[in-house]
Amino acid sequence: MTILVCSWFNAAALLSLLVLSAAYLLYQLENPDPQTLPCFRMSHDMDALRQSFKMLNKSCFVLGASGETGKELLEEIIKSQLFSKIVIIGRRTLTFEDEMYKNVIQEVVDFEKLDEHASAFQGHDLGFCCLGTTRSKAGSEGFVRVDYDYVLKSAQLAKAGGCTHFTLQSSKGADKNSSVLYTRIKGQIEAAVEELGFDRYSIFRPGILMCDRQESRPMEWAARKVLGPISYVFPTAISIPTSLVGKAMVNNVVLPLDKKVELFENKVVHTLGKLGEQK
Repeated sequence: MTILVCSWFNAAALLSLLVLSAAYLLYQLENPDPQTLPCFRMSHDMDALRQSFKMLNKSCFVLGASGETGKELLEEIIKSQLFSKIVIIGRRTLTFEDEMYKNVIQEVVDFEKLDEHASAFQGHDLGFCCLGTTRSKAGSEGFVRVDYDYVLKSAQLAKAGGCTHFTLQSSKGADKNSSVLYTRIKGQIEAAVEELGFDRYSIFRPGILMCDRQESRPMEWAARKVLGPISYVFPTAISIPTSLVGKAMVNNVVLPLDKKVELFENKVVHTLGKLGEQK
């Protein structure tokens, strides 16, 4: 019995060491120091940037506002008071109890017949897309339908409707040439939207999303439990709270345009989400 316990302890210790080593490696290699990127030097001017942006009276729409990241994003958009008009586009009407949502406009659309709802995408300056599902929930075809077809068609209608800045929630590891369906589709939709030629296109590649999902996703739940201690030691290595992703997306819109296509990996998303915070 003693030998068995010792063997189990050694195996657990080795596994923990390997996971921590992998997290540290990711932390070091994922991105250069965010402070070396030009846009992050503007953090001390965030209040001024927000005020200047607010005076532009821009409108925005949000796709995927019922999802975990979308909910956080919508809340952050409202609290920021940056936009004169906020529209959420979805397949059903959402119910909000808080008074702060009273001026949010809801457009209900059939994603299988988006051409019939082109008017919902017209007249917006900015678009935020957090649409997404999983293969376990929708099957392979359903996953591709939502994460590629719906997203691309929405982006096309937004571009035609006058949207100039499109923000897409993708995923860490996105690669259009990947052998893994999930990361391949994420990479392919990134590339397809880029071809539409938005004046500004911001791609966010967050790591594992840390949140308390209402929807049951056992694998994600298990991953969050395992990654909890790692996230405490290496907070930007492989995971990120959904609330921070929402803040990062909103903070980014007020920053001066650095380049037409912006790609933010997990470590930089952390930094973007904390811009303007009181020290």
